Amino acid sequence: MLESPQGQPPHENRQEHARRTETGLPVSVPSTALFTDQYELTMLQAALHAGTAERRSVFEVFTRRLPEGRRYGVVAGTGRVLDAVENFRFDDQMLRFLGETHVVDEPTLEWLAGYRFRGDILGYPEGEAYFPGSPLLRVEGTFAECVLLETVILSILNHDSAVAAAASRMAAAAGGRPLIEMGARRTHELGAVAASRSAYVGGFDTTSDLAAGFRYGIPTVGTSAHAFTLLHDTERDAFRAQVDSLGSGTTLLVDTYDVAEAVRTAVDVAGPELGAVRIDSGDLLLVAHRVRQQLDELGATRTRIVVTSDLDEYAIASLAAAPVDAYGVGTQLVTGSGHPTASMVYKLVARADSDDPAAPLRPVSKRSLGGKTSLGGAKWAARPLDADGVAEAEIVGSGPVPDELADHQLQVRLVENGTVVGREPLEAARARHRASLARLPMSAMQLSRGEPVLPVEHR
Repeated sequence: MLESPQGQPPHENRQEHARRTETGLPVSVPSTALFTDQYELTMLQAALHAGTAERRSVFEVFTRRLPEGRRYGVVAGTGRVLDAVENFRFDDQMLRFLGETHVVDEPTLEWLAGYRFRGDILGYPEGEAYFPGSPLLRVEGTFAECVLLETVILSILNHDSAVAAAASRMAAAAGGRPLIEMGARRTHELGAVAASRSAYVGGFDTTSDLAAGFRYGIPTVGTSAHAFTLLHDTERDAFRAQVDSLGSGTTLLVDTYDVAEAVRTAVDVAGPELGAVRIDSGDLLLVAHRVRQQLDELGATRTRIVVTSDLDEYAIASLAAAPVDAYGVGTQLVTGSGHPTASMVYKLVARADSDDPAAPLRPVSKRSLGGKTSLGGAKWAARPLDADGVAEAEIVGSGPVPDELADHQLQVRLVENGTVVGREPLEAARARHRASLARLPMSAMQLSRGEPVLPVEHR
């Protein structure tokens, strides 16, 4: 297959290695405090003036619906949310900008100067499946400290969960064949890094994006493009240069000119030990069969076939019977395969009537027309299993958790009193997603349009 660079730290330590490394790369920002909408700050100012800013409050993240035809969603971006909450700090330059542009007044600037989130966050762990109405994240603290986090939390979860859901569907369609994320050139340069991370959670195996490999320890791959072949006087010269540099186990791109001739040349240059050939155009089903037959006739029976070219889950599924060994996916993956957002919202569901920390919380909810209602009260969620270990329903409620559901709760503690307690390696989220899917009804894996595979019952 496509080569992986040498010298990476051991896989279980890569995330920690990346976290310790400081290079000033734009994939890491010193503060997330301005990754927000102006009305978060103007609400803060008005609440400070009204004396309601310190009321204890609960906000929840949920989605009212899945994208049309989707049967489940995938929680992704939780680890990035925790980093964003930790780095939500207003420095002097930011405060000067807010003051000079008259976004907020001086008392509010003074309050922002000392901002730190000191509340609690519970949520579905990363990689878990979710459904309409699932209380994916619960943010508890004062109104002032919670309301400021709305935009940055939603921007991360909406993007990352959309990519992870597309990745999960593509992984199901691939049926265990390796998947390569290669969409960096089809999206924002920083979004590409997040997309690589989310794709890995959703079931992809490698990425072409080196920033994602550096930052998150995702295995990276890549060899050559058509430009490399066109650079040389002949296709043979290009193949010889690549094999001489990277070895016979490399992946040669064989559709720059004539595929059949390229395959003959590739095996002649690299020998039957040629690692793989990549096909990036044409009728992939037909070409893959012809290339497999040709490789076998030339004695390259172990040479693998990698296909790329605007794949989505449906194209991958259509190649299930083809002799394809791996898929490379770009545009459709990083754009959520037609659904670039998970449509999650962040709503106030409970608040106290005073700023007394001991004041009881009371449910609040939005009751507008047009389907944009919400359910009040801080919620828990549980997913009981049947005798075969398959989920029967998603049960959402408020108040005490029934004893029979205590061992099936979905939410975990992520932040306690402002301290992150739920950070975990990316591998854990990836493994959790596989386990989560294994507990869903088999119809969850179907690509045909249908309703969410589990009903959400409210108690």
